[in-house]
Order: sequence, then C-alpha cells, then structure tokens
Amino acid sequence: MLTKIDTSIKYGKRHGGFGIQILYPGLIRPQLNDTGYSTIGRIDHARITPGALIPMHPHRDDEILSYLRNGKVKHRDSEGHTAIISNQQLMMMHAGANFFHEEQVLSEGDVLEGLQIFIRPATGGLPAQVQFHELQTPFSHNEWRKLAGNGNEYPLQIRSNTWIQDTRLEKGEEIFLPDAPARDAAFLFYVFSGEIQVNENMLLTAGECVLIEKENPVFTALERTDAILFITQTNADHFDGGMYSGNLHK
Repeated sequence: MLTKIDTSIKYGKRHGGFGIQILYPGLIRPQLNDTGYSTIGRIDHARITPGALIPMHPHRDDEILSYLRNGKVKHRDSEGHTAIISNQQLMMMHAGANFFHEEQVLSEGDVLEGLQIFIRPATGGLPAQVQFHELQTPFSHNEWRKLAGNGNEYPLQIRSNTWIQDTRLEKGEEIFLPDAPARDAAFLFYVFSGEIQVNENMLLTAGECVLIEKENPVFTALERTDAILFITQTNADHFDGGMYSGNLHK
C-alpha cells in the first residue's frame, strides 16, 4: 500500500530567522492513536538564517539525527562535545535520560536547511551518547547510502529497529527500495528537494513523502532530487514517552 503524505499534515513554526515544518507521520493512521509511526517519532524540516542561536535546551529519550543539506552549525552539549555539523558531518544524539545541547548557525555559511529526525529508542532511560560521522561526499548519486541504523553496516547507530538512507537522483534516473533489513518493515520516502514520480500515478514535491507498506514502487526523478528513506520495523519494541519523539496522544 502507498499512502501519500503532503505538506498539509505538517505543523509550521516561525520565529525570527527560525522556520520549521514538523511532520508527525502517525497522523495519517488516526486509528492507531499515535502521532509517530512505530519507531519514527517526528521529522523537522528546518530553515534557519545564519547567526541564529538555538540556546541550550533539554532532550529526553530521543534518538536524534541532524541531517544538513545547506549551511553549517556549531554544536555544544552536556556530554562535553563541540563540533561543526555540515552536509558532510552527521551527528546522532542519543538523549537518554538526561541531555542538553545548543546550536549556533555559523554566520559565514549559507542559510541552514536540513532535517532534525527524532527516532524512538527501544526502551527509555538509556545513557546519553553522541556520535559523529564524516561523509566522503555530500551526496550519493543515484544509489542508496546508509547513514544511521541498527547494525554494524551503518556508520551511526540507532538504538531501535530503525534505519535511514539517502540518495541524490539526477533527472530521469530511477530507483527502487533497498532490501528490507527486517521482517514487517515499512518505508517512508521523504523528498527533501526536487520532484519525484512514484510508479505512474503519484507525484511528490519538496517536503512531501509516501509511506510504503508491502510494495516496491519505482521512483523516477523529474528533476534533480534529494531524498531520504526511513525504514522501521512496524512491530519493533520502542519507547513512546520521549520528549520530542514520543506519542503526543498519551
């Protein structure tokens, strides 16, 4: 089954130079009474002007991937890490029971555009950790690239049955889903930028996505497109009480 999620389901926030579109993927399945979908709690698509500061703030029981396509940000956290995050430097924050961080968008860079991805851990109260990974190139052209997941083949680890990959498809190129890493897997194909045709009867533009259950459609780029793929095991153990990734209906 293919279920399109357009931007009308998102919540928008804007304050000064900070703009964000928030996706709660579970809202397309109201019968489940969960704002997340299995282990995928929330996806924030942000645009932030250079120089903006997001001051020190808490997280709890969230697995958080910072995925940037434009701009650079200086990160500082309660675990003692300081780092520059960019389109080649990924960061995974395991908030655990107690974690704080702040982000300063660098003035000399472009407008920051990226995703902050809130995944649910398998259980609450885990220790706080931070991981970093430098990508060899900013983009993976016309093939899937593994970014974060549960398994040694992923450079960044997620503490639940969740996997994240990305690709840049050039105009006219086609791609299918990768092999499912587990049984009972569902896929969320998110268009960061560009335009994608799904099979012959669905169009996705920037900020839209499609939930794929028990199908393997073909994706065709109608223009150069950056896409992110989220994979979750629908019956996986997960903790839905996280500060940002949790179920808002509880």
